[in-house]
Amino acid sequence: MIYFDTSYLVKCYLREWGSEAVRELAAGQSSIVCCEYGRLELVVSLQRNFREGLVTRAQHRTVLRQLESDDARGIWLWLGLSPDLLRQAALRVNNLGSSVFIRAGDALHLACAAENGFAEIYSNDRHLLAAAPHFGLRAQNVIVQSR
Repeated sequence: MIYFDTSYLVKCYLREWGSEAVRELAAGQSSIVCCEYGRLELVVSLQRNFREGLVTRAQHRTVLRQLESDDARGIWLWLGLSPDLLRQAALRVNNLGSSVFIRAGDALHLACAAENGFAEIYSNDRHLLAAAPHFGLRAQNVIVQSR
């Protein structure tokens, strides 16, 4: 079981640079975990790709149907966002030094992975990867490794 942030989830549904490496990694896993917020980020990213003309309406609908099917089959394990998790994320951000750049979504992913006992997180988001050690996580990016 491994934790994907949204940048990796998107690569499971859209053909982007690095998608093949991420899909290969995903195919070898018993389950892939992400926080519930990642589901929203994924849908918003798919919508953005449609809005920007990177996918057609038909492709967008197909991808959304695939996501629904994958959800129904339990491909993704979505971890809930409790008030306690949000407090823990805020506490961890409060304890960061001034040199650490972090966005709210990244803090949620990192806190969710850390609080649920994960040792590593998979992403190709450079800011999330740089902040991961501050949450006690090893940052993994198979896309960089596959170059």
